[in-house]
Amino acid sequence: MDAHDPRHFLTHLFERALAAVDPGKLIAHHLPPPPRGRTVVIGAGKAAARMAEAVEQHWQGELSGLVVTRYAHGAPTRHIEVVEAGHPVPDEAGVRAATRMLELVQGLTEDDLVLCLMSGGGSALLSLPAPGVTPEEKRDINRQLLRSGAPIGEMNCVRRHLSAVKGGRLALACYPARVLTLVVSDVPGDDPAVVASGPTVPDGSSGADALAILQKYAIPISDAARAVLADPALAAPRPDDPRLARNGTIVIATAQGALDAAAAAARAAGVTPLVLSNSIEGEAREVAIVHAAIARQVVEHGQPLAAPCVVLSGGETSVTVRGQGRGGRNAEFLLALAIALRGLPGVHALACDTDGIDGTEDNAGALLGPDTLARAAAAGRDPAAMLMDNDGYSLFSALGDLVITGPTRTNVNDFRAMLVQVS
Repeated sequence: MDAHDPRHFLTHLFERALAAVDPGKLIAHHLPPPPRGRTVVIGAGKAAARMAEAVEQHWQGELSGLVVTRYAHGAPTRHIEVVEAGHPVPDEAGVRAATRMLELVQGLTEDDLVLCLMSGGGSALLSLPAPGVTPEEKRDINRQLLRSGAPIGEMNCVRRHLSAVKGGRLALACYPARVLTLVVSDVPGDDPAVVASGPTVPDGSSGADALAILQKYAIPISDAARAVLADPALAAPRPDDPRLARNGTIVIATAQGALDAAAAAARAAGVTPLVLSNSIEGEAREVAIVHAAIARQVVEHGQPLAAPCVVLSGGETSVTVRGQGRGGRNAEFLLALAIALRGLPGVHALACDTDGIDGTEDNAGALLGPDTLARAAAAGRDPAAMLMDNDGYSLFSALGDLVITGPTRTNVNDFRAMLVQVS
């Protein structure tokens, strides 16, 4: 692997990052001994099918179950049913899957084990509204949250408290069986109560917290939804609920693991890595401005380290949608980065979502180089106007710079790598 070929180098780092967080390679180390009774597998998220496939390969004993994943993210299983549903906007398939999952865990005993496989995307995929809230209203609230620029933690807080299964409610349905939750984390801080809105992991937030978030972003809700958020009888369980005392949670894959693998690959190629953070949040275009400033400091002053170096970061940025263009947060980040760098020599970058889908498009992300703006001008494209229209996908598609992996069946959120070469 040659750092003198920036595109190949950056793509290789991304591939190593993905390999490090493949749940198929990680899950065997975290499986418990079979219980005296039954083993029931449930789960939701973009990695759920890959996780279920790995459980079947390594489990010693009988099992059955149901997991739900995004369309086209399935995997071949024999004993655990895989259902595909809508993401990021929930659909009826997700509602049916959540209903069936609740039915599946009824009547269990203390001798039984529920193995819960959770990953990012589960909030939308495992969608069953609280009593009195219609699926249509919940989908509309979700759409507005996605467009508001709210961080994932705030979005998931609202989802938890308008749900019949999230915020630990699914774990209560499993009682008195023991629940072990294995988590592929896509959230800054790797709090398992936040991943997929924590169907089996309570977080201690309240309906009042969810209402404050909706008010913050001026998202209207019905009287029925407002009543749900205010009703103590419908509140999610607290972390100290005795019915959850035997349960456990293990985070098996994180953004930090992906960044560490990429850093090791960079060192092996003779390039010094700097892991900036595994939990960067904020507007994608503003995060890009900070990354551009770091690149310029390296080029002009050899700080905080000298070239050749690669700056690595993860987390989940957000995009406040103002235009009509195409593109997820990684394309938005790269387009803003290209504009901020203004063709700075020796700087190349890759930004991709580790699930293989940037927003709702068919790409994981894209690549840029010092010539991106010049090539855009030659193609008759105006990067500044396209950024205003949230149209990063169209720019990088026109330049042939999209990164297309297809569904990776894992998800530890965004991966960014910015290579600064010796000028």
